[in-house]
Formats: sequence, C-alpha cells, structure tokens
Amino acid sequence: MSEKIPFNKPYMAGKELYYIAQSVLSGHTSGDGEFSKKCQTLFEQTFQAKKTLLTTSCTSALEMTALLCDLQPGDEVIVPSYTFVSTVNAFILRDVKPVFVDIRPDTKNIDEKLIEQAITHKTKAIVPVHYAGVSCEMDEINSIAKENNLYVIEDAAQGVNAKYKNQYLGTLGDLGTYSFHETKNFICGEGGALVINKDQFIKRAEILREKGTNRSQFFRGQVDKYTWVDVGSSYVPSDLLAAFLYGQLEKMNEINVKREKIYQSYYNALKPLADKGLIELPFIPEHCESNYHMFYILLKDHKQRTDLIQFLKADNIQAVFHYIPLHSSPMGESLGYEKGLLPVTESISDCLLRLPFYYELTELDIERISQRVSEYFN
Repeated sequence: MSEKIPFNKPYMAGKELYYIAQSVLSGHTSGDGEFSKKCQTLFEQTFQAKKTLLTTSCTSALEMTALLCDLQPGDEVIVPSYTFVSTVNAFILRDVKPVFVDIRPDTKNIDEKLIEQAITHKTKAIVPVHYAGVSCEMDEINSIAKENNLYVIEDAAQGVNAKYKNQYLGTLGDLGTYSFHETKNFICGEGGALVINKDQFIKRAEILREKGTNRSQFFRGQVDKYTWVDVGSSYVPSDLLAAFLYGQLEKMNEINVKREKIYQSYYNALKPLADKGLIELPFIPEHCESNYHMFYILLKDHKQRTDLIQFLKADNIQAVFHYIPLHSSPMGESLGYEKGLLPVTESISDCLLRLPFYYELTELDIERISQRVSEYFN
C-alpha cells in the first residue's frame, strides 16, 4: 500500500522546542509568563489590535465574548449554521438563542444579504465566521450592526493572518477570536486568543480570564492585593503552550507563503476538472487576502463525495467532509430547527470535501492526491 497521506499533521517551523525549554528554565510555566506576553504583543503590533489575550482555546474566547457583551437568557445572536459547534455553544451556555442564517454559495460565509431580515427586538449580536480563512463581507455586516445597535463578534478561528480590505480578521468587529488548535495554520496543540477592539471591554476581559479576580491589576501594581470581583473561569493557557506558539508566530509569513504554494498547486492541478464542470474550486474575492487555511472541492452530490472519500482511502489518502449543519443536528432540532430551512448550507454540507493540507505536505503528495482525484472522474 502507498505511504499514508493524513488529512492533517502537526508541525514545527522554528524554535518551538527551544522556547519551551526557555520557559521551563525561567521558572514560570503557568499562564501569562514571558512567552504569553510576547505572543500578545506580536498580535497587537502586527494586527493593530487594541488588546489581545491568549486563551485556552477559541471556544474559551467565544465564551468570554458572551460574558463581555452581557448577553442574557432570551437574547438572540445571528450565526451561520455551517460552523463548528463552539460558535454556538458559547451562547447556548448563557441561554441565548442562535438564529441561523444561510451562507453564500461562493465563499461559504454567512450571507450578509439575509442578516437584516433575521433581526428581531431580541437580537444582540452578529457572529460572522470567516470560513477557510476568507473574510465575510465585514463592511456590510458592520453597517447593519451599527444601524441596529448590535455587537459584532468575529469567529476568526480559521482566519489568523488573513485580511479584509487590508485589515486583519479578528480586528474588524467589537471582539474577535482565534484558534491555535493543531489543525489550524499556527498551532500549539490547544489554544486560542481573544481580540479586543473596544476599550470598554479590556478591564473586564482580564478579570473574566483570571477566574473573576483582579489578579492582572495586582501584578501591574494597580491594587495592593487581588480578590474575587466578578464571574470568570480559568481561561489562561500555560506559558509552555505560548512558548510553542511564539516559535510559530515568528515564522508566520513564511508559513503563509508555504500554505499559499500548497493551495495554488492544488488549484492548478484540479482546474482542468473544474473547467469541465466536474468539480467546483474555492473562491477568494479580490478584496480578501486568504491565509490559505484549507483546500476543498465541491462534488455533485453526497453519494459522489462519499465514493471519492472511499476511492482516496483505498490509496491511503485521508480526505474528509466538514460540518454537519448545526440547525439539522440533534441539538439543533431540539431547539426547534429542522432540515430544509437553509438550502445553501445543506447543499454545501453534502458536497464539500476537504483535501489533506498541512505545512509539510510536499509537491509529490499534492501531485499524487490530484492524480487520484482525476482518476476517479476518468
């Protein structure tokens, strides 16, 4: 059997292990050590964010946004159904209702033209999810939010180092969230970040993240002792994780260049199939700069996708489908949603196939994968 090509593979691009050793030798491996501060400063300076706080995951960061926006039981947030469960769980935990909106067939992002009609007097926030590292239409979304006095919370889990009209994703709304899970572009195993773009959120965010205490102010010498002042949880990651992450962030542009090369190799190899109408390739609008988080193709239907997955598996190539729409999941149905409500989302979910994509994927790997896809259709 041919050598296995996994869907994803964690990697090291620079001084990750050296920095972990430095963290251990420093005597401070718990949260908010030297490397946590280095990562946060790098984001703030590079992305022009007001404040960035590392978190234990993007899920944690999303949960913090629900608290920061003071969302209450019965409130509503507008979200796409074609997303990871964390996007919605953060609000369900606060007894906030998700109002699902269909996605665009081109970018697979929330359809900005459908948002306004989903707004009610209970709506408090719009949560755009930047799918595959390609931005939602943030100008229109922010305009709708402003007109209706709503928060904008960007789920940029897949969008670190991607841009919309020359602004970094995560910095375009009131709050943004990032993921550094091992499947993302820049990794530390499990980790995330909260991006704060409004001064009003900074003080409370530090408190929520530190188990509801004013510990951060204490270490800055702003209070003489720290104590419990608010709700909160343990959202601070170990400095060991931050050390690994910093080794990756130092190579951020280099990693991006490599991923773009992988993306373009796939695109060029599979374009003949797209030209024949056999598959559909990803789309990146001209005003968006992708971080090339993934490469996917769209097939004719669910059966064809299942067959192609099995065809590739027979050659030891792991390709996967993506999200089951949240509105048609068991939990979604328990909230009163049902299949048929979001036709584009449901069609994309049935037909989208993700191909292997990771930093160490070689040109020979891409050639082999693309050849097998072509053989399936031939």
